[in-house]
Amino acid sequence: MTEIASPTPFEVRKAARELGINLRIARKRRRMLQGDLAQKAGVGEKTIRRLEKGDDGVSVGNVLSVLWALGLLPTARALANPDTDEHGKTLELARLPERVRESAPDNDF
Repeated sequence: MTEIASPTPFEVRKAARELGINLRIARKRRRMLQGDLAQKAGVGEKTIRRLEKGDDGVSVGNVLSVLWALGLLPTARALANPDTDEHGKTLELARLPERVRESAPDNDF
């Protein structure tokens, strides 16, 4: 039997595992059982177990609900923030006409 390669990039699977570890630590620091967290977040206990194991198939909505239940939702708001996307700002600036580009401040949007 051959093993099927995961379509999910390695870096994404690694990030999901790290998130799972972090969520488990956050839950334990709050002295919450998986069932307590599941109830507060409005998800199933199986979802909490999947998250803590690093399952990258858990929906974004469920992840955000768990972060909210742990009081960590503000950290999620920083994800993909356009104000901190230096690469995106550089690409946007490069697309501007040269006459506009010269008058634009140093990548300070």
